[in-house]
Formats: sequence, C-alpha cells, structure tokens
Amino acid sequence: MIEGIPYAMSPLPSVRHQDISGNLYLLFREALKKATCSCKVYLPIDYKVTEDTILQPDLLVTCANISQKKFLTEPPQLVVEILSPSTAVKDLNSKFQIYQSEKVNYYLIVDPEKEIVQIYAIREGRYDQVFSSREDEFTFQLGHDCTIKISFGDIWE
Repeated sequence: MIEGIPYAMSPLPSVRHQDISGNLYLLFREALKKATCSCKVYLPIDYKVTEDTILQPDLLVTCANISQKKFLTEPPQLVVEILSPSTAVKDLNSKFQIYQSEKVNYYLIVDPEKEIVQIYAIREGRYDQVFSSREDEFTFQLGHDCTIKISFGDIWE
C-alpha cells in the first residue's frame, strides 16, 4: 500500500525471482553472521512507513531488534527490490522516492533479465548510484559495528 492505494502483488514472483531472492538472503545472512553484528536480513516483511504507506521489499537488512514486532517501523539499513514486469515501474519510481526520503542507507535494484545489481547509497539526503555490476564485490557499512562484503556473481545461479 502506497499513500493509501493498495497494490495487488499478483502474480507471485517467478521461479527465477525466487532463486535470486534466496541466493541474496543466504549471502547476506552468512556475511552478517561472520561480522558478528546485531543486523539481520529478512525476506519480505512489512515496513510501515506511515499509516497509509506499507512496503514489503523483497529483502531488507535492519540493525533494530524487531523479533517481537509485527512489522518494521524504522527505516532499514538496506532494501532490495528484484525487478519484474509487474513491479519494475513502482520499484524504480515510487519506492525509490520513498526509500530515499526515509533515508534508507542502501537501495539495491536487481535486474534478473540483464543480470545487473545497481546500488544506490544516501549521500547528502539523496541517492547516488555507487555500484552497477553483474559479479563484483561491494562493501556495505550497515551501522557503526557492521561492515560486510557481498560478491554478487553468486546470485544468478
């Protein structure tokens, strides 16, 4: 739901989309475990931006302890949206603007068709593209005690 307008999330994500999502989850989970920090990765959960805007990214990383909550209410450190024909316009426009205004540190846009990961980072209140690659590594600073490195070549298998 964005600004009170519900969006049907149908059809369900494709098999390719689910494979990439699962691979990303495993990479982030392992990297966060090695970093021994308080951040955790989650597959789709509700991120309540306002009373009338609730987003559900494909994957997110938060350093907040949300294990007893029904949904996330503060901006995550990182969100991932995997493009699909039915969501690409929303992911590249309205969600991009919302994540930027909420100052989500990193916004990853994954394009399964082109096999490219684009990373946007907040710089002076706006997103700057800091990475665009199929397989290179990127180092994320997710909090004062959490630095992880992810190699994106492994997500396409």
